[in-house]
Amino acid sequence: MRRRPGKHAPVGIPTIVLTCLLAGAVCILITSNATADKASTALDKFKEPVDKSIDRALEFLADRQLTDAQAARLRKPALAGSFNSSMRGNTGISSLCVMAFLSKGHTPGTGPYGHVINKGVDYILSTSQSNGLLVSPERSGRNGSGPMYAHCIATLLLSEVSGMVTPTRQKKIDKALPKALALILTAQRVRKNSRDAGGWRYRPDSRDSDLSLTGWAMMALRSARLNGAAVPTKSIDDAVKYVMRCRTRDWGFSYQPRSGSSSPSRVGVGLLCLELCGQQHGSEVTKRAADYIIRRYTGNRHFSGSHAAYSVYYCSQAMFQVGGKHWEQWGQRLYTTLLKIQKKDGSWILSGSRGGSSYSTAMCVLAMTVSYRQLPIYQR
Repeated sequence: MRRRPGKHAPVGIPTIVLTCLLAGAVCILITSNATADKASTALDKFKEPVDKSIDRALEFLADRQLTDAQAARLRKPALAGSFNSSMRGNTGISSLCVMAFLSKGHTPGTGPYGHVINKGVDYILSTSQSNGLLVSPERSGRNGSGPMYAHCIATLLLSEVSGMVTPTRQKKIDKALPKALALILTAQRVRKNSRDAGGWRYRPDSRDSDLSLTGWAMMALRSARLNGAAVPTKSIDDAVKYVMRCRTRDWGFSYQPRSGSSSPSRVGVGLLCLELCGQQHGSEVTKRAADYIIRRYTGNRHFSGSHAAYSVYYCSQAMFQVGGKHWEQWGQRLYTTLLKIQKKDGSWILSGSRGGSSYSTAMCVLAMTVSYRQLPIYQR
């Protein structure tokens, strides 16, 4: 199925005009015969084992999706199409699971997982609220630190799948996605102080910012731009300035400006944000950040820590964008490690990762499929 630009209508905020690409724009062909990156001879040996590993993981994830009957037995029929996790009904985790199938080249409505993708998209669309927030009523008032994580990830999914679905679903996306994007853009403008300006935080009305949430928001906006939405340049420029204020002296990135030390997960977020925006590609800032990630994952060290799956996901995307020797070094570490620690049922459970096996498995699949370039957000 060829992806067409989504027709995202204006959304009631005069300064936010969401338009579609010209009809002659280049579309991306998605196929279910996707394979790993063939450009690197150093990584070519991983092609077959990685393909098999991902197929096993997708079988696991498909079994984790709640059917209509299962949701009814839980007396939560609205959860049909979501994915079982320790955060039941979380739209962010369900969106990551759906993107895992897309990242291997599976398409909505066709092939072995077409129905899984459709059900997942339908679930996300069913959570759209009047203000644009994509959060399940099941989790209303129980979103921990706030709903913006799940919202930004769900917005990213709708943008990535827009143009690949049936006309009926596309109409629903065209209604929900502009409102979801408008919420992200409006939330950014709440901040007035110089320290937090340009970033995002846990709630739409938060006055401070952090690098982690900013990363998800920027990915959603970048995907929307690729799909034709006229995301204001100022929004991207201000976000990049915020990311740059999070830099640390060791060429890493901190959670908030001047708030502490760096870590691989934070460096992965910061590096990816700069690469996706194209403003620092090839610069000393990005090269040194990529070197930092390589240094932290040397020898036989496995991916671990309180945010292991998150770190694997962001570092993989970032290093793929950097490319060259950095991607080859990272790719060998990534594939070798994840192939070794995958469970017999096809899942991954990385230590300290919240969200359970569905979350960890989806994140690992998304990390390992980055070189397949099937998701538009993966394009260099």
